[in-house]
Amino acid sequence: MSLKNLSAFLLFLCLNNTLFAQEQYQTQRPSFDAVQVTESPIIDGNVLTDSLWQSIPPLTDLRQIKPTYNAPVSEKTEIRVVFSQSTFYLGVICYDSSPESIVVSDSRRDSDLNDEDSFLFIVDTYNDQQNGFLFGTNPDGMEYDAQIDNEGKGNFNQNRTQQTGVIGGTNLNWDATWEVKTEIGDYGWSAEFAIPLRSLRFSRGENSTWGINFQRNISKNTETAYWANLPLGFDIKRLSLAGKMHGLNLRNPGNLKFIPYALMQTVNNRAVDPNDTSTDFEFGADVKYSITPSLTLDLTYNTDFAQVEVDDQQINLDRFNLFFPEKRPFFLENAGQFTVGSPGEVDLFFSRRIGISNNGDLVPIIGGARLSGKVGQTNIGLLSMFTDDVSDLGIEKNNFTVARVNQDFPRSRSSLGGVFVSRAGLGDADNDHNRVYAIDGRYGLGKKAQLSGFFAKSSTPDISSKDHAFKFQANYNWGGWNLNGAYTEVGEGFNPEVGFLQRTAFRKPEALIFKAHRLENWGNMLEIRPHASYRGYWDFDGNQITGFLHVDNHWVWKSGFEIHTGINFTTEGVLNAFDLQGVTVPAGTYNHEELQLVLITNPNKSLSLNTRTIIGGYFGGDRISNSGTLKLRVGDKFNSEYSLSHNKLNLPDGDVTAVINKLRLAYSFSPRMFLQGLIQHNNISNVFSVNARFAWLQNANTGLFVVVNIVKDDDPLDGLDNQSITLKYTHRFDLLRK
Repeated sequence: MSLKNLSAFLLFLCLNNTLFAQEQYQTQRPSFDAVQVTESPIIDGNVLTDSLWQSIPPLTDLRQIKPTYNAPVSEKTEIRVVFSQSTFYLGVICYDSSPESIVVSDSRRDSDLNDEDSFLFIVDTYNDQQNGFLFGTNPDGMEYDAQIDNEGKGNFNQNRTQQTGVIGGTNLNWDATWEVKTEIGDYGWSAEFAIPLRSLRFSRGENSTWGINFQRNISKNTETAYWANLPLGFDIKRLSLAGKMHGLNLRNPGNLKFIPYALMQTVNNRAVDPNDTSTDFEFGADVKYSITPSLTLDLTYNTDFAQVEVDDQQINLDRFNLFFPEKRPFFLENAGQFTVGSPGEVDLFFSRRIGISNNGDLVPIIGGARLSGKVGQTNIGLLSMFTDDVSDLGIEKNNFTVARVNQDFPRSRSSLGGVFVSRAGLGDADNDHNRVYAIDGRYGLGKKAQLSGFFAKSSTPDISSKDHAFKFQANYNWGGWNLNGAYTEVGEGFNPEVGFLQRTAFRKPEALIFKAHRLENWGNMLEIRPHASYRGYWDFDGNQITGFLHVDNHWVWKSGFEIHTGINFTTEGVLNAFDLQGVTVPAGTYNHEELQLVLITNPNKSLSLNTRTIIGGYFGGDRISNSGTLKLRVGDKFNSEYSLSHNKLNLPDGDVTAVINKLRLAYSFSPRMFLQGLIQHNNISNVFSVNARFAWLQNANTGLFVVVNIVKDDDPLDGLDNQSITLKYTHRFDLLRK
């Protein structure tokens, strides 16, 4: 049997829905009335014996999404919610019949909570069924918060190899000021949350309603349960299916924060002179002011990001642009509000263009302002930033401006909006500017389906034709099914200088058929997820540049163990010969087949492994690609992660071996004090780098940071041997509270 016939047979099995049980789904959304208190609870983690909490009727009916769909949560859970004029409070008791089995894997702020015992909740403060704020903790009192936009949706492509940043969806780098305390006892564990209303955005008024949902993870059972139950394939971010909390009486809490920083950095460029060390001092500040509870003004001066982790090293084994995600906190806050386009492929606004040159060099940011939030059901985002000139790089001063408006229609899960993106040179050059205009929208077809798309046009001096880009997409997502179809087109003259294009001038149809089958009477096997996807790229002369057909199945066990078995059929149309890391790939059409195997062990264990192997043809030759990550944790304090990417290419005109090694180490002294490091090396550029960071957080990404960076090339002739030590302190002053 040929690979194509085998793939067709597997696809037939994937779509045979009669072999597997159909899950039931509760369509009625749960609700409760919030209780307003004049006396605040004591936030110490003790819920069980606190008289205030015990006077509040608990929410207890949580339902599993795994391992047994729609079954009651296996361990008793009690959730209580109250609010005062200034603060939202939540108390939860997570009973556990075997508390000695409680797992805590990481105490650092915003670490993943899915692979340990944990509790999370999400609030849709506008009740728009699209956007919200997610909070969580583990038994060690870790602080987890994120901003959710568009129900957490990103790109649907199941086979993206490039890491995307905040592209709509989940903004984990949003950090609010709030407090959580936990307690562990022979009953299990409990947690108390205190979220100041000034840390949220909402519409004030009497008898308001918020969307809300709660999630409990129980590690020993690899179990996840929700209060507002969800269909297979969804998670807590599906706000259109959240429950409701009624009876909130909300007023403007007042919010004015002044956040200055001071920085000292010592740099030694050993390649130039081992004894030449320079020391710089920097000062700057941010201001955050809530004009209304739902509209915030941010001002920044001499913006600095010294505490941000360095980029992961990548090696380009193709002929298209690599994507490096945004990591800087200022640009990540409310990033989803400025997002328009196709994630990681056609981003109309990509904030890394501000303050970072095309070659990766830092460009000083003088300062800027951002106005973001909501007026009624209208989302507003205005951003204006100024960067300084860098004469050595030939870069002039620039202004970057983004204006974004879109109107939500919550009842229909729909929206309509537009965006304007501009770069304007402030030097002496004439016509030094670039602009992009776009409209976008989505139209919900009930709870199960949605149509979406955008149309954009760029304006660049000397480019007057084919300067358009658009995408239209249809999606059905319900009952384990995920069906997608889309068409994207980027004209030859489309030039978003403050955006990101993975490739230029293409037409791209794509489709996905995905089904999650929850199994019954299959022993320890939980689920299979058969699917097939296709994406193809053509130029405007009808030449196919890329074709990728993927047929796969995910085999998932109740323990968390997974195996993915896939077949890929690829086409690469090379119109002009190009250099692939020193080897010439001639022009021609290359059709290949490859096998793909993914193995994932139980991530709840102290030792876990995630690997991917691809074996097949590549540009007329052969490729064996192995990548994997081995994770080891010791208790709840020490976490380590070793990643290896190894590609061996045997091409007609030569061979290429590309290897990237990465080692991440982290030790948490407490949830707000940690030491972490990233060590990297690749054999193509021969660059060895070390990024070590110590953080002693006060709140919301402020505090003391000590950062050590070492970058060295194995070849001394390349002249790369830098060392730097940065000491940064930033403090948050709350100037307006009421």
